[in-house]
Amino acid sequence: MSEGLFDAPTAEPMTGGGAVEFRGAGEHIPLPVRMRPASLDEVVGQQHLLGPGSPLRRLVEGSGAASVLLYGPPGTGKTTLASLISQATGRRFEALSALSAGVKEVRAVIDIARRRLLAGEQTVLFIDEVHRFSKTQQDALLAAVENRVVLLVGATTENPSFSVVSPLLSRSLVLQLKSLSDNDIRAVLRRAIEDPRGLRGEYAVTDAALDHLVRIAGGDARRALTALEASAESSLDGAVDVDLVEASVDKAAVRYDRAGDQHYDVISAFIKSLRGSDVDAALHYLARMISAGEDPRFIARRLMIQASEDVGMADPTALQTAVAAAQVVQLIGMPEAQLALAHATVHIATAPKSGAVTAAIGAALADIGKGKAGAVPPHLRDGHYAGAARLGNAQGYRYPHDHPDGVLAQQYPPDDLVGMDYYRPTDHGYEREVGPRVTKLRRIVRGQ
Repeated sequence: MSEGLFDAPTAEPMTGGGAVEFRGAGEHIPLPVRMRPASLDEVVGQQHLLGPGSPLRRLVEGSGAASVLLYGPPGTGKTTLASLISQATGRRFEALSALSAGVKEVRAVIDIARRRLLAGEQTVLFIDEVHRFSKTQQDALLAAVENRVVLLVGATTENPSFSVVSPLLSRSLVLQLKSLSDNDIRAVLRRAIEDPRGLRGEYAVTDAALDHLVRIAGGDARRALTALEASAESSLDGAVDVDLVEASVDKAAVRYDRAGDQHYDVISAFIKSLRGSDVDAALHYLARMISAGEDPRFIARRLMIQASEDVGMADPTALQTAVAAAQVVQLIGMPEAQLALAHATVHIATAPKSGAVTAAIGAALADIGKGKAGAVPPHLRDGHYAGAARLGNAQGYRYPHDHPDGVLAQQYPPDDLVGMDYYRPTDHGYEREVGPRVTKLRRIVRGQ
């Protein structure tokens, strides 16, 4: 079942000196496949997981026994490491793709692995895109993983905490791969340019072109190699410069998954940039979400929330702008609505900040949670029904508009909360004006 997952189509791999050369299909094999590391020595990056004695190194070297979930962005080496694990001595290798395998295929592999185990052979089961397995499919693996009928190696671009069922998660080591650094990507590209498996030194790639390839890769080795190959194929004279790279590669793909943790990471960064008054960072994350096809209604909802949560009364018009942007999204739609979303983003990011509204409602809710919810004072109760007066409801209520100043002394909160200050204005923006007014109003209302 594993045939073809790691091997290039129609190629005969021939090993020599630790490198893998391909005969037959040759140049028809994609460059990222040809350059896949054939040993740990060729792996670039992920040194935090490959130190001496580490679980992953022991697994790759054939001595580890723990199932693992390899979690990280695309192009960071998950499939490569699974391929290296498959070469560990004394193990049989089976591979499934969550895109095409069902419960039937999972159980068939487990049955084969169980028979092999009776003969003393252990099976490594690699599942690519494991986050796409349904709960039923994942549950089918539990007993086999727990009893070590199979050694599971799952690869996922999404945080397993969101996409893998808890029982399977607890039975596996979760190892997070990191995006490759610019130096890592540069090393991968240089090797591909010179290596016999790659471009064999037949192309002259300028330093500026190399820098551009590194920049558009975004830490993804596969993307970098694909862009390099596209650029080389477009070269008529063996020269690769920046103009050729730009003409060959449309744009760097945005790494963002609306169903995974990248969704949460990007929106978290967007919110924190708004709160931190970094308008440029906020616009960057907004652009990432728009480019990735995020639901504009989701973005608009977050902007409305931030207008109250982080700006509040320091600039009361921020909420109006956010609501207006949401209406533009609803009435006009994308792509034009991106202008209104950017408008609201700039307004909120540059507005004076105050968390006083957030703190006020939080404190009030906390008191309610503690049981501080005394009876409504009788003079504030509803008096619009027969018998209300006999109960003392609405008796003695003083109508503020009857007073020349429109405000007068009167008890409004329950007895237990008299004198409680929930809203504490800052001296930021409009709250500089609100603060003294709140202090004056409290003195009048409380008869002080």
